[in-house]
Amino acid sequence: MLRPKTIAVLPLIGLIAACANSGANYTPVIDGPVGPNFNADLAACQNLAAQQGAFDSNTGAAAATGAAVAGGGTAIFANEGTNVRDAALIGAAAGVAGGALQQQANKEAIIRNCMRGRGYRVVG
Repeated sequence: MLRPKTIAVLPLIGLIAACANSGANYTPVIDGPVGPNFNADLAACQNLAAQQGAFDSNTGAAAATGAAVAGGGTAIFANEGTNVRDAALIGAAAGVAGGALQQQANKEAIIRNCMRGRGYRVVG
């Protein structure tokens, strides 16, 4: 049977899944005039970023680390009933969330670099 603490993690996982391509929708700030190809260039760069997954190769390690740290700390300081399991699940979810946020930042960097490569002066 799932406990309320465990169920509380499920919306976080759903939120991460919903934001899977939010970094790929990033529009950089351009200094100076933009030419007639700006929208096509931006779409191509956003498509390139969207091809990256929602998670990078470090997400699994971050989830495992979060589970180990939270579960281990709980086992040492508050080992009662299913606290260790619940803490490990929450730690793993935090690791997954961190990995997803990092991947979103990576997608934004891909778009900025792609637009710079196409001749735009990207400032942010």
